[in-house]
Amino acid sequence: MEDCIFCKIVEGEIPGSKVFENDKILAFHDINPVAPLHLLFIPKLHVTDVVEAMNEENLLSDLFAAVKEYIEKENLQEEHFRLVTNRGAAAGQSVFHLHFHLIGGRGLSWPPG
Repeated sequence: MEDCIFCKIVEGEIPGSKVFENDKILAFHDINPVAPLHLLFIPKLHVTDVVEAMNEENLLSDLFAAVKEYIEKENLQEEHFRLVTNRGAAAGQSVFHLHFHLIGGRGLSWPPG
């Protein structure tokens, strides 16, 4: 998508501090972190949100597999963290390209918002 900031990061038009990449998924540091660990996992394919992603075969499983691989690589299996996505502006989605926030490194309260 032409005006999508995440698509521009995928294409290398805008720098992102990448921490994980494979042929389908990219992960990078959030530019406005809310915790010591705050990463975004995105599909390289432009998909607006989690509902649209449900129509793309294996996309959500590819995302979760990437998160699992990152957590194992960084030995975070015993850490506390939150993995969340927002759908729609009223839910807090500000970039309309599916992304999951991996947030941790401090205590997290509930409810989140």
